[in-house]
Amino acid sequence: MEEFSGEPHPGEPVRRSERQWRAMLEPEEYAVLREAATERPWTGEYVSTTTTGVYRCRACGHELFRSQEKFESHCGWPSFYDPSDSSAVTLHEDTSLGMTRTEVRCARCDSHLGHVFYGEGYPTPTDARYCINSVALTLETEDAVS
Repeated sequence: MEEFSGEPHPGEPVRRSERQWRAMLEPEEYAVLREAATERPWTGEYVSTTTTGVYRCRACGHELFRSQEKFESHCGWPSFYDPSDSSAVTLHEDTSLGMTRTEVRCARCDSHLGHVFYGEGYPTPTDARYCINSVALTLETEDAVS
């Protein structure tokens, strides 16, 4: 794959070679973001945090979720009921592990974030649970956003 240099302008897709992704991400980050691995439940930095702010893609910095949409689902990973913007993520059918799920990826760099589940009965406005790996996120706190 062709190597890409420089940073894209805000809003433009991020395209890097796998070699570039490997060089910029820690091994666990690479495994989750680029190879669709899953971090172990209850080990992630943002599972239980209630800090107010914006959750961004660890690979490219794209805004994905806001803390106002985060809720406690007791599943072992951070859960959100909606992305910060409908175009922040893309959804893809995932038939791995012998079942059909909906994979969630960053719309800007196509990195794997986690999965979304519907109809589980959580008292949220969307009836959706975006189950996202902490290692796929960074949290920009409200005071840094202001």
